[in-house]
Amino acid sequence: MRKSPLVLASIFTVTCAAAAAQAPVVDANNGDFEARLAAIESILDSRTESQHRLQSQLDSLQSEVDELRGAVEVHTNQLEKILQRQRELYLEIDKRVEALKTATVQQPVTTPDATTQTPAVTQPVTTAISETEAYENAVNLILKDRDYAAAVPAFQQFISQYPDSEYAANAHYWLGQLLFNQQDWVTAQQQFGIVVDRFADSSKRADSILKLGIIAERQGNVALARQRFNQVVAEYPDSSARKLADSRLAQIGG
Repeated sequence: MRKSPLVLASIFTVTCAAAAAQAPVVDANNGDFEARLAAIESILDSRTESQHRLQSQLDSLQSEVDELRGAVEVHTNQLEKILQRQRELYLEIDKRVEALKTATVQQPVTTPDATTQTPAVTQPVTTAISETEAYENAVNLILKDRDYAAAVPAFQQFISQYPDSEYAANAHYWLGQLLFNQQDWVTAQQQFGIVVDRFADSSKRADSILKLGIIAERQGNVALARQRFNQVVAEYPDSSARKLADSRLAQIGG
């Protein structure tokens, strides 16, 4: 039996409607997509935080390395100056020995008459030492003997005896360092201050300004400490003391 076109059209319409009712509806903003997006964001945040923490640790280590490098440069410079002073001392000794030899050769030899020979007179032996020897002895109490307690009065005596010596600035600095190690802040500050105020051309001036800043920091005067550290940076930009000053400024917020 042949169906009419009208019946066929009705059957086609009903079939399409049924098929449309059975097709699932896809929601592009479903919960599973949002959960995975949130998980990815959490992972990225965690990685960013880890990177910041690692960078902070690297900055801290770099600061410590810079401080150690500056300390090594300071000690190397001090050692070079000490070796230079020792070489000068040896040259002075050689000159004196040669002068004594020359005087001995040029002195005429006389044969005393047995009838008029007079008894020999014993000359007193002098134990006076030179300015350089006095300074070297005081320095050696630190570098060789490690007798820091005896070094303090040795430098005090040297400064009292030779106030205008070419080693005066270094003597004041060494004395200040010894007192600094004893945490005698007031007296150490006085010695470093003398180097800063009286010896503008001294190689110890930058280190003395730095030590004045550290003393101010130890005493709780952060403003003065910051001022001293900035003074080192401004006046001695290429010195090893400047690196230490930068490190200190980073710690106190300079």
